[in-house]
Amino acid sequence: MNPFPDQPLTAAGHFWLYQRAAVLHILNRVAEGYETWQAMFEEYPFLAEYNNQIITYGVKGLAPSEALRWWLDAICVWEERVAGHLPLRALRIVAELPPEALTLLIAAGLVEDDARFGTLFEDMQGEQRPTAGLLQSWWRNPLPGARDPLRQLTAHGLLHGSDSTAPQRNQPLHVLPALWDALRGFPVEAAGLRHIPVALLPTSDALIVSDAVRERAASLLDMLAETPGMIVLVRGPQHNGRHTLLRALARALGRAVLEVEGAQETYLGALATLLHAMPVFTFNVPTGETVPLPPMNGCDGPLGVVLGKQGGVLCPEDRHTVTLTLDMPDAELRRQHWTTCLGENGQTTAFSERFRLASGAIRRVANLATTYARLDGGAQVGMSHIRQASQAVDRQALEALAVYVPVQGDWSHLAASSDTMDELRILENRCRYRERLPGMFSDAMALSVGIRALFTGASGTGKTLAARLLAASLDLELYRVDLSSVVNKYIGETEKNLNRLFTQAEERDIVLLIDEGDALLTRRTDVSSANDRYANLETNFLLQRLESYEGIVVITTNSAERIDSAFQRRMDVVIEFRLPEAAERWSIWHLHLPREHQVESAPLQEIAGRCALSGGQIRNAALHAATLALQEGSPIRTTHLVAAVQREYRKAGQMSPLRRSI
Repeated sequence: MNPFPDQPLTAAGHFWLYQRAAVLHILNRVAEGYETWQAMFEEYPFLAEYNNQIITYGVKGLAPSEALRWWLDAICVWEERVAGHLPLRALRIVAELPPEALTLLIAAGLVEDDARFGTLFEDMQGEQRPTAGLLQSWWRNPLPGARDPLRQLTAHGLLHGSDSTAPQRNQPLHVLPALWDALRGFPVEAAGLRHIPVALLPTSDALIVSDAVRERAASLLDMLAETPGMIVLVRGPQHNGRHTLLRALARALGRAVLEVEGAQETYLGALATLLHAMPVFTFNVPTGETVPLPPMNGCDGPLGVVLGKQGGVLCPEDRHTVTLTLDMPDAELRRQHWTTCLGENGQTTAFSERFRLASGAIRRVANLATTYARLDGGAQVGMSHIRQASQAVDRQALEALAVYVPVQGDWSHLAASSDTMDELRILENRCRYRERLPGMFSDAMALSVGIRALFTGASGTGKTLAARLLAASLDLELYRVDLSSVVNKYIGETEKNLNRLFTQAEERDIVLLIDEGDALLTRRTDVSSANDRYANLETNFLLQRLESYEGIVVITTNSAERIDSAFQRRMDVVIEFRLPEAAERWSIWHLHLPREHQVESAPLQEIAGRCALSGGQIRNAALHAATLALQEGSPIRTTHLVAAVQREYRKAGQMSPLRRSI
């Protein structure tokens, strides 16, 4: 028996059959209010068109109560010929919906395909969309004690009210556009959702992951096949292959992927079933916070959850959860990513050692670097192109919370004590070999690749300059934390901003400078008010986030005693910057004075010896002397420099030690 021989064995053909079943039921219900069917067709001619289509399939002459039953039974016979995925059949089975409930669902969305039904509904109830009361009266449950189909559809998020102020029975109902497209087998497009068909998903062979992750993912596939409804939670930095791994798992299971950005809608389970997709939720959760997974009614397939290194997700107790962690790729994995993007370039090993980037960041940087190489006349992608591209990718997101600081020069541009310079060179080497150090020790050491340095000392002693020279020596970008953008008066917002800042900095592999860090790292106080409590919470969060940070962070402070001792204990390197001695001041003066100056050696030596100025004050004095010289149209002379030094002492409210006759 083939009741619908002309209907294609597709999702669209299946939808057409259920849509005509809904119309058949509506025809019988509306006809109850007319003496003859012809009278109904005269008022609503479009119903005659549908009726002419329907009666060609063998329902003519059947009683209204028998017609819908015959049609639905015939659909079941038609379905037996389709071996592939049918959205409506999958939804009916997983959500345990009777076929009558599907006709009710489609009836609520008829106006989406044919606006003429809006006129019919408006004449019946005063609304263009069918109300709950109208649908309940038309779909009176024929089985005593059975569940109300309308309640089932609402519980699964398949039907939504259009007017929250109306009484329940007068509530106009509609089907969300994403659901309506999925019911018809069409591609789904909606804000916050991304549907990726199976054919567009990567294979497991294309994954570039560690051997441990690959073996764990292979074992997980067997578990997913044996345990429906499992939750696969993938942690790691952003843009580091978390979504790619879940997409490969979905393809191996023969499922599409429905990626969701933090939504909590009730219809997502039904939508995933309609698309035969594995839903993948992405959450950005700060440390100490937990978000619940949305109810996944009507979905019995696996779920994917993408998280950062912090935060948690509250999963349903009836679902098993397995966690995979994707750490930042090591140098060898980075080389494989560069080779995949650029081919056998000859410099991929150098790229992987120089740029510690997440896997997704490598691909974006490689694509942009290829563009830069083409602009250079089709040259091979080189280090300069990669450096230029890495500075441009995702720069705006980081600059919303930090300020880019240009860097140049080397350690010869800093005049400091020999002890300080030795510590700075040790810090440079520690940063340069930070990926190799953990491999030299046992796992019990739990060494992190993150480097935390604290620069202490009076203002103007070269702490910020040292941070700039450190970044220049490492050939890394330097960003200074913008406290005005990070600190927020609203509870919890400061922590969120800090989490975004550290996450962005880790991905870009930069040097992060927290200038005047005592503003954030102050000592925790006794709780005497709500303000004290939340200030301590911010300090605790920053303490935890700094400890887990995998980048290079430099913190400067003029008042080391104000910084919480817990922060100082967690610093890998603490460097003290003292006020310069006479010999160091002599070097600083020569670093800041232009080559063409005409300051005599003896006066300059006396200034360096007698005037105990900081490096910052010397810089300001040199700039003021240059201004005086430009005003006179001459090179910098001794008189200009003396006047500038005396001005610095006046600014500080002190007496200048220089003789007036110098």
